[in-house]
Amino acid sequence: MVEKIRAAGAKPFVTDTNTLYSGSRHNAVDHLTTAIEHGFDYSVVRAPLIISDGLRSQNIAEVEIRQKHFKAVKIGSDIVAADSMIVMSHFKGHIMAGFGGAIKNLAMGCAPAAGKKDQHYPTSPHVVAAKCIGCGKCVEICPVGAASLEGEVSRIDPGICISCGQCMEVCPESAIDLNWEEDIPEFLECLTEYAYGAVKGKEGRVGYLNFLLKITPDCDCVPWSDAPIVPDIGILASTDPVALDQASYDLVNRQKGLVGSALHCNHEAGADKFKGAWPKVDGTHQLEYAEKIGFGIRDYELIEI
Repeated sequence: MVEKIRAAGAKPFVTDTNTLYSGSRHNAVDHLTTAIEHGFDYSVVRAPLIISDGLRSQNIAEVEIRQKHFKAVKIGSDIVAADSMIVMSHFKGHIMAGFGGAIKNLAMGCAPAAGKKDQHYPTSPHVVAAKCIGCGKCVEICPVGAASLEGEVSRIDPGICISCGQCMEVCPESAIDLNWEEDIPEFLECLTEYAYGAVKGKEGRVGYLNFLLKITPDCDCVPWSDAPIVPDIGILASTDPVALDQASYDLVNRQKGLVGSALHCNHEAGADKFKGAWPKVDGTHQLEYAEKIGFGIRDYELIEI
């Protein structure tokens, strides 16, 4: 991709923003080190790597969108400054979004930590005391100290919590939960509005690629995601992120689920694989809402090459 862009006369750079959760992408120094260790280096890709929101996620540009949840969204300033983008997304499942494709990649990938926090604000993790075994894993991983042990039961302070979801991912007893029916649809709308803002001003100058390979049940941000839920399908491309995600979603669901994958149900061809993995989440709400706000259309023509 870098070579094609360079041949067209443009100046490509590879980019990302820092994470809200803790880890090796939480600041630009650790982030750049991690990227280089994984091969995202000039000597490999022939393009510089820029962390678009700066050293401590402080380089922020506000983009006016005038939508239901946000009048303006916070985007990494170097992404806003870029003339155009090629958005390359690994299509997979996700514990809160149902699935992650171009829309989710734009929303989280282009937002600084403050913008990621904005998107997660509708969600409020809480501890189900009857399930908690007091292991303290949530306390260890919480990046802001919102989790604590009171006796042998964990507690999450909603006034401190930034809703990054790390505690839910590491809890061995699934004792940390959300109000799925009320919180998640609003979260998906916030996420979609951020994706809309990430490309606003670049109309006609954004291309999208979804990689339907190693389609895992969980997000790429967790190192313990399970085996792929369906066989590899291929790579899809479009100038419409909504049509692209819809086509990707449909192609995954046409497949027969792989034996031994993390699907709890819906293994048969034609069944919704993402609801099979995450039955409490309807990820298609991001597609419905994206079409509603004029981000793209769900109808598509699939052209095989």
